[in-house]
Amino acid sequence: MKRTLMTRREKILYAVGLIFAAFLINIIPSKIVLACHVPVFFDCLGTILAAMLGGTLPAVIAGFCSNAFNGISDLTTLYYGIISILIGVAATILQQKGFFRSIPKIGIAIVVFALLGGALGSVLTYFLYGYDFGEGISAPFSIALYETFGFPKFVSQLSADFIIDILDKAIVVIVAVLVYHKIPMHLKHHINYVFLYDPNQSETLKLRGKKLVKLSLLRKVVIMVVIAEILLGALASITGFLLYRQVSIGKFMDIAEGVTKAGSVVIDGDRVDEFITVGKSSSDYLDVEHKLRSIKESFPQTTYLYVYKILDDGCHVVFDLESEEGEAPSQPGEIIPFDPSFKPVLHKLMAGEEIDPIISDDQYGWLLTVYRPLKNTSGKTVAYIAADISMGEIIYDQAKFFIKLLSMFFGLSIIIMSLVLEIVNRNIVHPVNNMASATIHFAYGLEQGRVDSLHELWGLDVKTMDEIEYLYKALTKTCEDSVDFIIKLEQALKRIGSLQDEIIVNFAEMVEARDVSTGDHIKKTAFYVEAIARELQKEGKFKEILTDAYIEKLKRSAPLHDIGKVAVSDLILNKPGKLTNEEFDIMKSHTTEGMKILTKIEMNANEHGTMDDNYLKESIEMAHFHHEKWNGTGYPTGIRGEAIPLSARIMAVADVFDALVAERVYKKPFPYEKAMAIITEGAGQHFDPTIVEAFCHISDELYKHRTVLKRTEGDGEQPSGEQPKDEKPKDEQPKGEAPKA
Repeated sequence: MKRTLMTRREKILYAVGLIFAAFLINIIPSKIVLACHVPVFFDCLGTILAAMLGGTLPAVIAGFCSNAFNGISDLTTLYYGIISILIGVAATILQQKGFFRSIPKIGIAIVVFALLGGALGSVLTYFLYGYDFGEGISAPFSIALYETFGFPKFVSQLSADFIIDILDKAIVVIVAVLVYHKIPMHLKHHINYVFLYDPNQSETLKLRGKKLVKLSLLRKVVIMVVIAEILLGALASITGFLLYRQVSIGKFMDIAEGVTKAGSVVIDGDRVDEFITVGKSSSDYLDVEHKLRSIKESFPQTTYLYVYKILDDGCHVVFDLESEEGEAPSQPGEIIPFDPSFKPVLHKLMAGEEIDPIISDDQYGWLLTVYRPLKNTSGKTVAYIAADISMGEIIYDQAKFFIKLLSMFFGLSIIIMSLVLEIVNRNIVHPVNNMASATIHFAYGLEQGRVDSLHELWGLDVKTMDEIEYLYKALTKTCEDSVDFIIKLEQALKRIGSLQDEIIVNFAEMVEARDVSTGDHIKKTAFYVEAIARELQKEGKFKEILTDAYIEKLKRSAPLHDIGKVAVSDLILNKPGKLTNEEFDIMKSHTTEGMKILTKIEMNANEHGTMDDNYLKESIEMAHFHHEKWNGTGYPTGIRGEAIPLSARIMAVADVFDALVAERVYKKPFPYEKAMAIITEGAGQHFDPTIVEAFCHISDELYKHRTVLKRTEGDGEQPSGEQPKDEKPKDEQPKGEAPKA
């Protein structure tokens, strides 16, 4: 995808525009369906579209802002912001994984959104409001499940919310996919560039399709940020919970203190004994009891409200109001045994002193109890008025606070985390990843050349105004210098290689020049060797060996095949007649001498590391074995068939053909037809039949090319129609043949 050039102002406009549009798409349709009493929510369409277009950041901001807007009229809506944020995160992941491109995967996406919006939302509702079905869209359905199938209230509510959310999210996802495909491609491209830089770029470095890193820099940053958010969230939540617990217990203590204080005002301490003895028959007893009940009802958190007179034999009941659970109250004058939880303070109670609030867990439940002394007119404690508040109420209150805290904290923290990741990705991860990718291309020479990779590095134009920008400048400068150095080095190596080849050819020609009859034999044989090898390659022969690189080595090796003649006497090389058996033995030694010379050169080169991937191996093979014969009658080792290296088998044909058609001091050149007859007759005896066959396909063309070349150079070669003496090349004469007179 082509990189889009956008100004900073344009990027801001696109970003704000996408978030605001997603916000409106969340709000307006949801208000319309709510006014029409349609049993769907339609409140996350904009969130999903924002995720599909721009990723996590615009999605979570739009989702949370929608809940915050609705929270103006209903504060509890704000607590569900975490659901909208999670839907935005899930939509981004599903878009990246391609879940909106096929019907089966769209079905999976609908279920995921329903689990978040319906199931998780139902669980959040349960923690916030308890078991009540409420008056929401799913309330009638959940009540029907509860009454018809006998499901527990929680299961009924969860099932109803999930099923209705399936319908809602199915409509939302289908509409989102249709709208997404209707959005112009250029608009999607601009939004992608603003939020995602390059959607086609991989976050991990690859070399020839293989990942270079197991854990990318971006993933490391995400993991660290997530861990930090979780730890910070856990610390903040636990701290907030403990502080709220302390405040909550204090609040409930204040309530209990208020209840007992109000109750102590309506009870006449001088009449306590009368109320115990006479009970409800006493005048004003029922009136006082009614006032106490009114006080208790004014503070619904109060579980029990009672008045006891503490004596040695137990607690004598003065007043005892029934609890919300409908338990029968104790009657006036009834004696209740001391609760074990109060034994540590029993001596204070017996003495009429004040005691601190007590938390107990006994047959009456887990309670917070506040005792207030009830005094008569003389100031003596005659009884205690006590208020019990269930700790369950406190825990439930704390749980609701904790859930609200978690939903708000993690909702906001995900938004903050998305912003942090956006900043880190834009200013650190993205530039570093691009620099690393371009440098990998440069270092390993992937599909682009080094110069193209350098242009890729220049094109990054990293401007972070920090250490990364200076790292980019230093890296670019280093790569520029490296390219210049490599270019100069390659040019120098090319010159050295040309010079090396020229030295080798000149050295070989100098050796050949000692034999006045051979002329430009080494150039011709090198030309024939390359041509034969190319033809074999064209015909698909010896596929595993005849690569372009191998043929190039053959071409460069060919001039050295007779290098061993440097050890042969000029008298033998230039003898006009046939050689004696002893002379022929000396002539044959040029193969082993050539092998020794080249082997020593190779050993020295390998020892100093100066000739990597050189062609000396093929040169040694040609020099040593180019006079071996297919049937095993050649020299110097007498090996046969494919045991003879391919390079030597090709050289054998080229060498003999050139010797036949060239003029020597001991013979005239053979006509082309005669030379080809000798070559073809030698197939399967002297030469490899496969190589002879390929040579026959190109020999006529090679000979014409040779003739034109020699005429241009002024060669004294006889025309092909002149019949020379029927004599073999000097280094191919049979050992037992008598020499020429």
